[in-house]
Amino acid sequence: MKVKMILPSLTEARSPLFRPIKYSLFPPLGLATLAAFLDPDDEVDLQDEHVERIDHDDEPELVVIQVYITNASRAYRHADHYRAKGAHVCLGGLHVTALPEEAAAHADTIFLGPGEDTWQEFLRDFRAGRPQARYTAPAKRSIHGLPPIRRDLIKRHLYLVPNSLVVTRGCPHRCDFCYKEAFFQGGNGFYTQRVDEALAEIERLPGKHLYFLDDHLFGDARFASMLFDGMKGMGRVWQSAATIQSVLKPGLLEKAAESGLRSLFVGLESLSAANLRDHSKVQNLNRDYRAGIRRLHEHGVMINASFVFGMDDDGPDVFERTVEWAVESSIETSTFHVMTPYPGTGLYDRIVREGRLLHRDWDRYDTRHAVFRPARMSPEELESGYWRAYRDFYRWRNIFQGAAGHDNLADGLRHFSYAAGWKKFEKLWHLLIRCKQVSLGLPLLERSLDRFSMRGKRDFEGGAAGVAPRIPASSSSTTPTAS
Repeated sequence: MKVKMILPSLTEARSPLFRPIKYSLFPPLGLATLAAFLDPDDEVDLQDEHVERIDHDDEPELVVIQVYITNASRAYRHADHYRAKGAHVCLGGLHVTALPEEAAAHADTIFLGPGEDTWQEFLRDFRAGRPQARYTAPAKRSIHGLPPIRRDLIKRHLYLVPNSLVVTRGCPHRCDFCYKEAFFQGGNGFYTQRVDEALAEIERLPGKHLYFLDDHLFGDARFASMLFDGMKGMGRVWQSAATIQSVLKPGLLEKAAESGLRSLFVGLESLSAANLRDHSKVQNLNRDYRAGIRRLHEHGVMINASFVFGMDDDGPDVFERTVEWAVESSIETSTFHVMTPYPGTGLYDRIVREGRLLHRDWDRYDTRHAVFRPARMSPEELESGYWRAYRDFYRWRNIFQGAAGHDNLADGLRHFSYAAGWKKFEKLWHLLIRCKQVSLGLPLLERSLDRFSMRGKRDFEGGAAGVAPRIPASSSSTTPTAS
């Protein structure tokens, strides 16, 4: 059987003028996971439009396309093309689960929710000549016993971080703006692999650097602790995502750092307690952000902090206040977002109910455009403030200031090289992407991450470490994810 698997891109990722490095970071693991269930003699072609041009001249029998909100229009065009050629087209992913009727108009079969639990059933039905129009993930889900990801289908040289992996699914928290809520609704929203299976997947990966794409790798403390114990001594350096709550809790961070953690994505989202409450970001309430940042730095871990602009407690001054706070806190990298109401989320329902949604042009639901009317500023102010925050945070003087805020020269140098390398050399990244040589940057990334060995944990309770106050539950004060 000839099978075509496609991850469509944003238009920006195919621009002949400029291609941001973020679209060449990670390979499409979801499709490679499904490919592992195909028969050994099936002919499989996996194409990622972010890094290559889609070949439409082939004649596959089965086409599988992963759809998220900002690639939906391109996904539908690919689907319509192959359906016209007589292929059986399957659509799945976040956007399909959120808007199944919209997706069904472009597919022979759609998948709602995580696909691992229904893909095998579909393959049996398809080979028997009786595929269903819709497959819905069961309420009780599992990723135990999955076959090894078909990494042979991934064109490693086209990615900066080819060694990405996912060992958990979902997140134990329920923030109302998170698109994962729409994807995992109706079933368990957080579950893990077996530790031995996760370690076996790590052992299969070549090289030194790993990137866990899990939404919250620390979400199951028992699983994470056993995973980090198993990774200790492997000689890996790795990056992932977790919450400020898990960073502040003693135990896991120490084990993670000992096993090679060097950079952590943390969703701080807002400095306003009112915003956190409003969006059910309860895991951040009354957490001392600066204590968490210091704790990461004490263990040799950089932070990539996520901030969301446009919540109801945000006025026009939120951008400058947030950038100033982030620079003073010596945050290495920040990822800023315009709050975006994704279909299927509680936020989307509320914005629609309040009559604040501006349009349903999914191409612009990219966390860079204002697609709703904010409470305390205009959509234009929100967009311009977002761009200004990025520009200001990554100004040379602010990179220098943030680097100078570390308590030793080594960490300051690493801060400077990492932040500058990410945002101040975008033209060089673009050239490497165009020449299909982006993998040349991986050794530099590894050296940057692992240049400085983890220092022992130091007591920072009291003294100068106590300067940052907790965010009080009633506060509306000031305070940023890479996805």
